[in-house]
Amino acid sequence: MENHPQAVLHLMCGKAGSGKSTLANRLSQQPQTLLIVEDSWLATLYEQQMAGLQDYVRYSARLRQALSEHIVQLLHHGLSVVLDFPMNTPDRRLWARQLADAAGVGHCLHFLDVSDVQCKSRIKLRNEQGDHPFVLSEETFDLLTHYFVSPSEDERLTVVIYGEHA
Repeated sequence: MENHPQAVLHLMCGKAGSGKSTLANRLSQQPQTLLIVEDSWLATLYEQQMAGLQDYVRYSARLRQALSEHIVQLLHHGLSVVLDFPMNTPDRRLWARQLADAAGVGHCLHFLDVSDVQCKSRIKLRNEQGDHPFVLSEETFDLLTHYFVSPSEDERLTVVIYGEHA
């Protein structure tokens, strides 16, 4: 039973530098839509404790746990939510799909399928501009990319794919 068919949970999937945050910002301009940005929350709450990938994994899990019921309530009350969280593994996507299911709303996984070369170029520019809460090295990009898993049909997700020039 859908409470608010117009409410949608928007999810971002793509390697670092693929354009997830840019797309999330664009999607959040729709009426009745709220943007929640993982990097902003993590930088505010845990910046001093975030020394490596294991710290990110731990604090990101804690943040998802803390926000889950809040996100379900926002959706349940008719607000669309754009989660600017990297939905780059099946377990993260399952968590998000369960939020949409619990709220009785639809979801859309926006998959930015962008080459490593393009991502690294964008990250370099982002690092130089200094307007992102975290600086990402090429080595960290490679490490993160190692864990990236493209979405598959058996995850039962509504997927929109964006190419290199999204």
